[in-house]
Amino acid sequence: MATLGIHKDFLMEFARLEKPVQKRVREVFDKFQEHRHAGLHLEKIEKARDPRIRTIRITQFMRGVVLAPESGDSFLLLKVMPHDDAIAWAVKHRATVNSATQGIELRNDVALERATAGVRALDPTDSGPLFARVSDKDLTRLGIDTDLLPLVRHLSDETHLDALHKILPEQQYDVLAGLAAGMEPEDVWREVVLVQLEQVSPHVSQQVTVVPGSDQSVRPVAEDDLSAAMARSQGRIALVSGPAEFMEILARPFEAWRVFLHPSQRKVAYRPSYKGPARVIGGPGTGKTVVALHRALHLAQQLPADAPDESILLTTFTRDLATDLRGSLELLIPDDQLRAKVRVGNVDALANQIVREDHGAPLSIVTRQKEISARWDAIAQRLGIDFTDVFLDQEWRHVVLAQNLRSPEAYLKASRSGRGTALGPLKRAQVWRAVEAFTQELRRTGEWTFLQVCAEAARLLEEGGDERPYRHVVIDEAQDLHPAQWRLLRALVVPGPDDLFIAGDTHQRIYGNKVSLRSLGISVTGRSTRLRINYRTSQEILAWSTALLTGERIDDMDGGDESLTGYRSAFHGAPPQTSGADSKSDELGGLVEQIQEWNRVGVSPHEMGVAVRYIQLGKDVAYALERAGVPATVLGGTPGTGDGVRIGTMHRMKGLEFRCMAVVGVNDGVLPMHSAVTAEDVDPQQHQADLLGELSLLFVACTRAREALRVSWHGRPSPFLGTVVTAVDNRDRVKRPGPR
Repeated sequence: MATLGIHKDFLMEFARLEKPVQKRVREVFDKFQEHRHAGLHLEKIEKARDPRIRTIRITQFMRGVVLAPESGDSFLLLKVMPHDDAIAWAVKHRATVNSATQGIELRNDVALERATAGVRALDPTDSGPLFARVSDKDLTRLGIDTDLLPLVRHLSDETHLDALHKILPEQQYDVLAGLAAGMEPEDVWREVVLVQLEQVSPHVSQQVTVVPGSDQSVRPVAEDDLSAAMARSQGRIALVSGPAEFMEILARPFEAWRVFLHPSQRKVAYRPSYKGPARVIGGPGTGKTVVALHRALHLAQQLPADAPDESILLTTFTRDLATDLRGSLELLIPDDQLRAKVRVGNVDALANQIVREDHGAPLSIVTRQKEISARWDAIAQRLGIDFTDVFLDQEWRHVVLAQNLRSPEAYLKASRSGRGTALGPLKRAQVWRAVEAFTQELRRTGEWTFLQVCAEAARLLEEGGDERPYRHVVIDEAQDLHPAQWRLLRALVVPGPDDLFIAGDTHQRIYGNKVSLRSLGISVTGRSTRLRINYRTSQEILAWSTALLTGERIDDMDGGDESLTGYRSAFHGAPPQTSGADSKSDELGGLVEQIQEWNRVGVSPHEMGVAVRYIQLGKDVAYALERAGVPATVLGGTPGTGDGVRIGTMHRMKGLEFRCMAVVGVNDGVLPMHSAVTAEDVDPQQHQADLLGELSLLFVACTRAREALRVSWHGRPSPFLGTVVTAVDNRDRVKRPGPR
């Protein structure tokens, strides 16, 4: 059988083709799997820079582009494009081997020659050359082609580098982008180059050794090592093992690409073993969830043959996120028997099951915050203590439950770090009386809160001896978990190698739960990896969204601060658009126009998302769209048309992504939402924490976008937009371009 590789550009372009053309692509390239590729009429291109790049007819108007050596049995599917575009692309490009990673690269030689001539004509800037601090020796060691050094040396700022993004070999652009972001050459070697080298498959006979500073020139891909070079290009090229896998990938190309891994991600996911808890962190779109999914697959593959089903737990914060994880796992692990080794579920549901089985009866859970607040208020009045319901509830959750305090003596000695109102011994005694009254009332009525259930489940497991339910636990969206939930997760698995694998980003913390992993006996020292490249969101959207958090201090869940330094996107696109309106109806009218425009330029309704702060506004959006003939689906609400625009609260949008994203109703008084923010006179520190949670919620919503983002409001805009919107009435100059 021929060795067949699929380049990611091919896959993404295939996803946007019309259905009849997709069917024809499947028919044509399926022949590769049956050794009938010799009759596929791979056509040579006149005056091509690389004679091995051929085209193949798909339809009268569409052609595929293939790297096809004269001999050998390895092929690489590169592009699928309209006829003239395919010919033009094939003429200009050449396939080479990166001097550092030995993986395949595609060079646009014509564009690179023009760019070299163009930058030499640029006037020098006051800041000097962009890479003045990096030697030629380091550049070549990192895989920069020697013939590109003159081009690199003439770049004076990052905008010049960004302009070359589409024509530079992708691996080399990643190297230069890392250096331009301030990373040292050794950091780039470790995070960009070395991770690629470590992905060389065991069956590849040629091992790569790069001598630091060696002068390695551009080398074409040899006919006899194309298969090995493709194997070294994981994250950019997918190797297809058979007809079934080929058809599965083409059946769901967008979804399939989401579970492919960049080398920096693969290094984390497929490390043979960690000696203890391990963690992966990174901003939105860096692939943390994908890494967690692949880690679950790797652990399942390493289980002994007699391991029972559900030996591994893949868990997250909410039921909706668990549902999304389950769907992705089905795509990643089509084998039912192997997938059965992994249980997917949210933490609260698991805790409920453990306690319910111990008690032998269903649990009555109090879920409405209004009901909980009313109970605290009634208790405060009955006891005659001068504390608000909000303060008492937060003290109970953030101090008592967070530290698992079970006596007034323990509470008297407990740290209240992060709580802004100081409490002396007398005040603490009053608070403890209220806590006891609250918990006694719940016991009397046979009711629980979710956090109480988690605490009880952890106690049952800890007192149950050495037997634990799982061999490995993989945790996604870790930043939103409460300490009581963390104690449960710690109790689910025996401490040891590969016990806990944690993925999260504290910039996306939207539920206000802060935790120190170290204080809970979860040490990730020496086993923590940061991902820096965003594969979902364009650089323009990323920069705009990141500016929302400028100046905010974000903890890293381990006693330090988290930073987005060096965080960057893998691609460019249109800048975000902002739009204000005088009324809600005017804002919704502008939204409908934008949705219709995105649809006219080829974006399907289900590829668009609309985020709102509260569900009623989402229903209003759905009504406006449906009146205009646009199908809409409110997530978590009454189901609409399955292929409609996805509308959901900002909380519900967590973990999702869309080609085009609209964030609606970003008004003063809505973001931040008054009811979600503790009054400053009640607890100034909690007030600031709540404001940061609301700001992070907006950040999460905006970073769901892949290609286009529109943020709108009516009346006065949210104060959060002050750093990114220069004037309220900029709506008069806003244009609404489609995605790139």
